[in-house]
Amino acid sequence: MTDNARPVTRAWVIHPEIPSAGSERDPDLALEEAVSLAHALPELEVVGAQVVRLRKPDAGKLFGKGKLEELRQAIEASETELVLVDGPVTPVQQRNLEKAWDVKVLDRTGLILEIFSDRAATREGVLQVEMAALSYQRTRLVRAWTHLERQRGGLGFVGGPGETQIEADRRAIDEQLVRLRGQLKKVVKTRALHRAARAKVPFPIVALVGYTNAGKSTLFNRLTGAEVMAKDMLFATLDPTMRRIKLPGGGPEVILSDTVGFISDLPTELVASFRATLEEVLAADLICHVRDISHPETEAQAQDVTTILNSLGVKDTTPQIEIWNKIDRLDDDARAATLTKAARLDHVQALSAITGQGIDDLVDAITEALADVTHVTELHLGFDAGRKRAWLFERDLVEAETQTEDGFDLTLRWSARQEAQFRDL
Repeated sequence: MTDNARPVTRAWVIHPEIPSAGSERDPDLALEEAVSLAHALPELEVVGAQVVRLRKPDAGKLFGKGKLEELRQAIEASETELVLVDGPVTPVQQRNLEKAWDVKVLDRTGLILEIFSDRAATREGVLQVEMAALSYQRTRLVRAWTHLERQRGGLGFVGGPGETQIEADRRAIDEQLVRLRGQLKKVVKTRALHRAARAKVPFPIVALVGYTNAGKSTLFNRLTGAEVMAKDMLFATLDPTMRRIKLPGGGPEVILSDTVGFISDLPTELVASFRATLEEVLAADLICHVRDISHPETEAQAQDVTTILNSLGVKDTTPQIEIWNKIDRLDDDARAATLTKAARLDHVQALSAITGQGIDDLVDAITEALADVTHVTELHLGFDAGRKRAWLFERDLVEAETQTEDGFDLTLRWSARQEAQFRDL
């Protein structure tokens, strides 16, 4: 029991290693990540974890008869109430495993949805999680009902004669999804209005993206002085956070955005539902890809992030800086080698968000990357500023102009570099 007397659920984590799946990841590290996911849920106690190697997954029960019985004995002996299978489990497999082990079974997608449901704080986050959960649940009604042969009578216009219970439930879910999409559209519209308002403000948007637990929120706090939740925990940050700040050390004013962390095999339902949130990345003038350079699978994690960014439609033209975070966790030799390697690569910064080492160099890199990013500025020039006005028109920086009693009101789209040149005239 926890301090507030809420019951603790005893969980067993299983990572099925299937050679034919084409994954090159270390199964032990994959199991470690799965256990970390389990720890991200409150009131969950992991009492056992293991990698189960499968030559070929069984279509009906995932595991073979011998392994199924071996696991059943271990689950029973440990008084496990929930089994977390770190991988895709079909509805039929899920139902059969629950029958065989007499416990609740959750696959990787279901677990991540549970975490997101627990963490969602804003109205938008709650709507997105609910939509993703319903989309996931819709395919799993087969395990929720054991009376599929039953038929519900009706008046002909509401699921008339012959409609099975599963069809009625599926239709109810579809209707709820339609309602949620309508509510989410309003939220998306509001977010779009906020983006349009920000576009008129002369501050570029810098988005922090990366694998979950890479240190994005810690870096966000280091740069902004904010107190965004930052824990050594997967998906500590779910709802996006934005701050208008002046970067330390004489850097430019920017809007810094902290986004939800990515993960390998991120459920497609979540990617679709969280598109509205992740669109903040599409609107960014600069993307900072934060990596945990101390993690053994940092390269694979980086590839997962790149894959998701590409699926979102992030343009190749959007400048990116790769941030190798957590160098403080490396030993002296590895840290020196990492710093040397980063120094040789363009658009790579090695740092520690915890200690602050390398932050000044990152600010310089962001300043340089944003130098040619354009923003909109409203400017008034008097009639005596003809040379400055001509300079602006020569460089095609004027989007709109209105003549007033004492001069001109201009709407300009220019870069920080061009603005600095103009101020020096």
